[in-house]
Amino acid sequence: MLNVQSLVIALTALTFFSSIHARVIIITTTFTSTTVVCPTSSYFSSLFSHSNSYSTTSLLITSLQATVPGASLPSSYTTLPTQEVSTPGSTSSPSISKQTLSSSSTHSTLASSSTSAPGYCTNSPSSRQCWGNYSIGTDWYSVVPDTGVTREYWLSVENTTLSPDGYERYTLTFNGTVPGPAIIADWGDNLIVHVTNNLQYNGTSIHWHGLRQLGSSEYDGVPGVTQCPIAPGASMTYRFRATQYGSTWYHSHFSLQYAEGLFGPLILNGPATSNYDEDLGLLFLQDWSHTPIFQLWDQARAGAPPSLDGGLVNGTNNFDCTSSPSPDCVGGGKKFEIVFVPGKRYRIRLINVAIEGHFQFSIDGHSFTVIANDLVPIVPYNASSIVVGEGQRYDIIVEANAEVRDYWLRAGWQSACSTIKNAANITGIVRYDTSSTVDPVTTSDVIISDNCADEPLENLVPYLAMNVGNFSEVTKETLGFVFESYFMWTINTSSLYMNWSDPTTLRVLHGLDVFPTEYNVVSVEKTNPMDEWAVYVIQDKSGIGLSHPIHLHGHDFFILGQAPNSTFSHTTSSLNLLNPPRRDVASLPAGGYLALAFKKDNPGAWIVHCHIAWHASEGLGLEFVESQGEISMLAEDLLGFEETCALWDSYTETEKYSQDDSGV
Repeated sequence: MLNVQSLVIALTALTFFSSIHARVIIITTTFTSTTVVCPTSSYFSSLFSHSNSYSTTSLLITSLQATVPGASLPSSYTTLPTQEVSTPGSTSSPSISKQTLSSSSTHSTLASSSTSAPGYCTNSPSSRQCWGNYSIGTDWYSVVPDTGVTREYWLSVENTTLSPDGYERYTLTFNGTVPGPAIIADWGDNLIVHVTNNLQYNGTSIHWHGLRQLGSSEYDGVPGVTQCPIAPGASMTYRFRATQYGSTWYHSHFSLQYAEGLFGPLILNGPATSNYDEDLGLLFLQDWSHTPIFQLWDQARAGAPPSLDGGLVNGTNNFDCTSSPSPDCVGGGKKFEIVFVPGKRYRIRLINVAIEGHFQFSIDGHSFTVIANDLVPIVPYNASSIVVGEGQRYDIIVEANAEVRDYWLRAGWQSACSTIKNAANITGIVRYDTSSTVDPVTTSDVIISDNCADEPLENLVPYLAMNVGNFSEVTKETLGFVFESYFMWTINTSSLYMNWSDPTTLRVLHGLDVFPTEYNVVSVEKTNPMDEWAVYVIQDKSGIGLSHPIHLHGHDFFILGQAPNSTFSHTTSSLNLLNPPRRDVASLPAGGYLALAFKKDNPGAWIVHCHIAWHASEGLGLEFVESQGEISMLAEDLLGFEETCALWDSYTETEKYSQDDSGV
């Protein structure tokens, strides 16, 4: 068991360092560990490096500056306090049972790595395909490394006044920063994340975007679906296993909170399909409003989303305050900067966290290699720009092979998809000279697309080839809208509305088979042993002419078809079942259809929704209740689940603000 005195010391130190926004790592060391993790050159891995044995049981607290070799990150980009717990079962160290974290052992082949095992290969700049006894060719859907490592983090949800671009405003933050601190783990690690809601008047929840949550669906983080909201002053602990690897993010799934800044990077280290020298981490692309988003909700739900004031690159930019009459325009904003060393190859993990907006990312004078979409490694392809939709991620490798000078890094706003002010100013800087302070004078030859679509499907070839198997039917869902008390999107004439106090998962566990109509529940069951796959087609019949980034929880989905301004036909429309692109966010084209499939292998209540924040709040979503009879929860997890609901119900008796959107 963890020594209580040490825990008190750790928490006291954590409180002190958090108060001054220092970077803190807390490591509880142990006598022995069988963990073997391939080294990487990533600065993230250097912060959380492992070894095969430790010689002390003392508590080490170290203040670290979050510095990227060869890069300049904004001060908001920090790492979280973390406690590494050794192999479960060790009597000399704190431990937690793997079964407590996830029941995924029924789905995974677990095997400890050993450097003496045949085929062992070290992950390095010249062998990124390697991962110990595993590799980029390992089927991560059924095989997960048994690292024996648990990583423990603490998040505080806070009201904070910040000026990311030089315009001061109220924000919502994790631990006081936008983006929030980085959560980093290795493929196969267990994660424990303690979240405390320090907001005064609002609930919250945390979703781990793109994670399958295999065997841990109750920790998916969607209020009204997998949990009740975390009440003000209350805490909740999320426990799950990193059965995947790649680039993603964590964010609030409580109404529009992530649009106020409540999100952060989540990196799961693993093998890659191409070599690189340094990992620069996640690069956030976002739109940004100087007016708090909740103040714009009434305008948005009237059917006319507002045009925001600009955008940020990794949480920073330099808004021009010279003509602003507002005292909140304090100035001092800065461009995001990266410094390249000639000849080096850099991995950059792109992510779009916009409320509503497509980006076409590029760097003047450079091309790059694309190696992953969302959490799926792909066959590498070359590009000079890449389109990133809301919620999507792409991992790229950029080689520093250009003339030594300064270059613009461009977020590339697609104005045909949505409007924004100061679109041309959503930029950062790539420098080859650390002493340079001037703005680049480079120009771009990239033509910004106006089709609001994803990258071409033929480019997104999964490296691990998988075909879609047996399915019994193709179900068609129709997108429309109604205007009642406000503009609401509908799927099959029903608009999603979740009761935060009555989550679907709890209804299932209590044996309540009837779901409210507003929950938009679709049952996903295996009708026979051969009925392994679910196939759905979403058809846009709204007539509004907008594309929608569709995100499915609990699964990577297989994109079988995607066509704008086209009606799906069971008899004439073709479906690609042979190694189709896989990801967790894909565009439903305007006036057209998106055909997707997923394997019925993850019992739980899973939401599918548009990742345009306004649209999700306006009800564009539905729920899949998958294999209802197999949904279960360990007793201690259920106890925590019900405690969270009890605290929320108690809070709602005197709540100041009531729910006025779909809830997700």
